[in-house]
Amino acid sequence: MERVDVAIVGGGPAGSSAAHAAAAAGADAVVFEKGVPRADRDRLGPDSTDAAGFLDYWVDIAELDVDDLPEDVYQHRLDKAEFIGPSETVEVDRTGIDSSYDEFGFTFHRAKFDDYLRDRAEEAGAEYRAGTSVRGVDSNISGTPRHVLTLGDGSEVEADALILADGPQRQVTMRVLDDYLPADKAASDVMNPREVNHIAYQEYRKIPDEVFEKHNIKFWWGWIPGETAYPWIFPNKDNVGRVGLTMPIGMDIEDFDKSEYRLLREDDERIPQGKEYIRRLLEELYGDEYDIEEDFPVIDEGYGKSKGTETYAISSTRPIESPTSANIAVAGGAMGTTSAFHEGGDHVAMRTGKLAGRLAAEGNLDAYNDEWKAAIGDEILRNVAIAEVVSDYEPGEWDKTFSVARQMLQKSSDGPLISRKTASVGIHGLKLYRNYRKTKKKYADGKYVQITEDDYTL
Repeated sequence: MERVDVAIVGGGPAGSSAAHAAAAAGADAVVFEKGVPRADRDRLGPDSTDAAGFLDYWVDIAELDVDDLPEDVYQHRLDKAEFIGPSETVEVDRTGIDSSYDEFGFTFHRAKFDDYLRDRAEEAGAEYRAGTSVRGVDSNISGTPRHVLTLGDGSEVEADALILADGPQRQVTMRVLDDYLPADKAASDVMNPREVNHIAYQEYRKIPDEVFEKHNIKFWWGWIPGETAYPWIFPNKDNVGRVGLTMPIGMDIEDFDKSEYRLLREDDERIPQGKEYIRRLLEELYGDEYDIEEDFPVIDEGYGKSKGTETYAISSTRPIESPTSANIAVAGGAMGTTSAFHEGGDHVAMRTGKLAGRLAAEGNLDAYNDEWKAAIGDEILRNVAIAEVVSDYEPGEWDKTFSVARQMLQKSSDGPLISRKTASVGIHGLKLYRNYRKTKKKYADGKYVQITEDDYTL
């Protein structure tokens, strides 16, 4: 039987970062990636679907060297993000968080970014096996833990350490963790993709030069129903925009007042599909002056997963700790660190993968849960708190929030965006600040974790 030091399930940002760190620390590391074909990639690789933008401080969380990115990965510098409600808009040109990166952010080509991370891992000495699925894992944790992976072709690989980085679908992760969890804490229930994920859809469209905003990302809140549901436009090179949206799975249109949402119609009998939502968004924005299908065509060759479009899952749950006593670490979307609220989370996936890979190589995975919370805990706490504060927002509340946010930004040119000082603009500002502080306190000291290491029966 083949034997390796570190086996990594999944070849996205978390898995490739884990492989790079493990190999750089001297371990024999292998990534097993089932691989999907894409029109914009010459080889099999991970699903690679994300709106693909980095904000300034995310660069530090990911420990990413932006100058090292290949030319075809980096797309556009970002100067601001525009948040658009049904009738109110706020432009944000700073995150309010200290960063070593000088710009507001940048957009990047996600599939090529994943290829870059893969190449970097292989250069460090890791092996990347695309087209190789993991059918099951059999672990022996009596004495020194050992893990035997059964691959899609029936062959087996034994590993000292196992890193689970199979993304928000977490099919292998759930099966492995359920062996160590009581029934009322089963990962297949707590983190069931059908219950806790969002579905996202995007199209690559050519945008007329006069309306293409290459240094601006745009989000429309309160235009479609659902918790943390919103359309977006991200600028790519050559006047191509990624026009997409994210929304919860399984919504019933009867739960919403259709007249309140700009992209719903009175004759809708069900929640529209992503493709229809995108058409309606572009018609709302540009339909008076342009023929949308002619002037904003989908680029169906060489873009996206298939014919210029892609559909994918985004994790939208709180994170879990790993059963490190079994020499197992879960990283990235598989552990719930990514978030539908900020459209993915390559930065936290990279950092958790890097930590898991290094600690696995050093034989010190016991430190992993403490180290990832120290590295990304503030980011997780912010996202969990904000997502909960706005979870029940209806269109009017988004307008009210964007109006007060505009006043808060005008009140201070530096420091945190949400603070007692900026919140003093009015009653709604103080209410927003108090709710945010109260919710952060609720989840402080790692209480955002929904499966702890103590929950595992080892």
